[in-house]
Parts: sequence; structure tokens; C-alpha cells
Amino acid sequence: MAIRIYKPVTGGRRKASVSTFEEITKTEPEKSLIQIRKKRAGRSHGKISVRHQGGGHKQFYRIIDFKLDKFNQTAKVLAIEYDPNRTARIALVLYTDGEKRYIIAPDGLKVGDEFVSSKEKIEIKVGNRMPLEYIPVGVMIYNLELVPGGGGKVVRSAGNGALIQAVEGNFAQVRLPSGEIRLIPKKAMATVGQVSNIDKINVRLGKAGRMRWLGVRPTVRGKAMNPVDHPHGGGEGHNPIGLKHPKTPWGKPALGVKTRKKHKYSNKFIIKRRK
Repeated sequence: MAIRIYKPVTGGRRKASVSTFEEITKTEPEKSLIQIRKKRAGRSHGKISVRHQGGGHKQFYRIIDFKLDKFNQTAKVLAIEYDPNRTARIALVLYTDGEKRYIIAPDGLKVGDEFVSSKEKIEIKVGNRMPLEYIPVGVMIYNLELVPGGGGKVVRSAGNGALIQAVEGNFAQVRLPSGEIRLIPKKAMATVGQVSNIDKINVRLGKAGRMRWLGVRPTVRGKAMNPVDHPHGGGEGHNPIGLKHPKTPWGKPALGVKTRKKHKYSNKFIIKRRK
């Protein structure tokens, strides 16, 4: 994909950029693979329980196949589509038995390409899916399982890719996009390639209205509030927060505080923490 920058004819256009969507080959979703996506709007029983969420454009949810469990069947790509629920592009594929499914499209996948998912060793080709033990060191992978048979849980957003660094014993060492190096069972499946829509990181929304389309409501600084509303509030004019560390509206430490449980069961699988 590429990025389009418009002439700065308005304040909103001056800072904005958009994707050209040149890789999209089909504009309407497959009716058998969509369902209603209910809005929750950050509210519970009418009261705001999660701030800064609400509104947004109405969308259908595309049912994505994260497991790719039709093993040893060739799948042919029918179309590359836009998915409003994720940053990556999705591909509509047709299996040899006539079933259609959506998958997260890897970068470089085109209409007419074919791929296979197998529990055995197969060709290292973009789109092919197999256990980690059969993928060579240094090959880019995505849609990675954490538990064999559980379906892809990580490395699914636009432009992401993980690297296998070693396979020892029953585990493979995988470097995740965050920089974390983690032990994952070598029987866990992963897809060869890098997630599509690599230039997503370079798109600038440019105006508040595009954030509202995504369901993001405005955020007000704590120091702009009154003391009754936020620990940072109060004072005449512009003042520092007056605290040793930043706080949430409810007085808990914020910004840079570790929220991971100290004795989480999966800590033993982390070789190196993320950056």
C-alpha cells in the first residue's frame, strides 16, 4: 500500500494522510462471514465505566479464521478486503471443499495465490502455516499460537512480524514485535510472512472527527480540571501537578507503572522482557 497526502485546503486536510487502498480488490464483505457488532459505548447500565469510548461508525464484524484448521487443503485467495475492525487487511479464501473463510492477509499475498496449513513440514512460503519446529530460524512469522490448537493470539496487527531465534527441547524461542523473547511450545502453529498494511504506522488522522469515527471520544487533561475531579486539578493559571508521581483520576499511580502481576504463571516463559 501507499500513503496519499492531500493539498492543505482545510485545517483538517493539512495534517491528514490516508491509505490509497490500492491492494483492495473487493469492497463488499462476504455476507456469510459477517455478523452484527454491538456497540458498548464505554457504558454499563447507562453510566460511563470506560472513559473516552463511544460513538463511532456502524460496522459489521468479519468472522476471521485464526486457527486455519483445515489441514492439508489448498486454499486459493479470492479477494483482498478492508476490515474496519482491525488494522491489517483480510483475505477471502476458498478451500478445495468449497468452503470460504477470512484470514489475516500477509504482506505480498495476491489474488490467485495458494497456501496450505499443515501439522507436518511443508514449503516455507508466504501464507503457509505449520508448527514452529518446522520453521527455520530467522523466518518472519505472524498469527502465532501461545497454546497448540488455541488459534493465533499474538502478532496480528498491521506490519507486525515475529522471529524464531532457536528451537530447544519442547519450546521455541520467539522474538515478538515488542522486543520480548518468549518460550512458546514448538507444536504451536504460526503463519509464514509479515502482516499486511505495513504503512499503517505512517497514516496521520489529522482531525478529531476521524477519531470519532473510530469510537474515540475527547480526552481532557487532569491539570485542566478542578481538585474535586482529578488529583492534578486546581490552582490559578498553569501549574505543575504538585505531586511526586502522576495519578489517575482515582488516585492510583499512572504513567510507567508496571501492571503485570508479579507471580503470573507465564513469567517463567519470558526470557527477556519487552523494551
